Amino acid sequence: MTANDIEKIAAYINTDPKKFVSDYCLKSGSKLVLAQGADGYCIFWDNLCTIHPVKPRMCRAWPFIESVLTDITNWRIMANSCRGIKTDVPDNLVQECIRSVCKDNSKLP
Repeated sequence: MTANDIEKIAAYINTDPKKFVSDYCLKSGSKLVLAQGADGYCIFWDNLCTIHPVKPRMCRAWPFIESVLTDITNWRIMANSCRGIKTDVPDNLVQECIRSVCKDNSKLP
């Protein structure tokens, strides 16, 4: 998460950026990420994204992020845990779509 993400989300949920980081973020390596709830989903997930207007870039790009797109196996693993990813699509069509989206992904704000 960027400093800008932190500022926007903190303002959206009416809290101080430092309190937001301590209450809603975790470190993953050297980067801050949104924490997960007890159910394993994002702490801001409640059958929909509760911070949708200000969600961070990684969330806006999901599931089209490099770690998921590395190979078709990663895609299938994520598809098993994300209800929004269709699982009844042949691998060659998934790969074609991934290539197309990767070209457009650089246009995300």
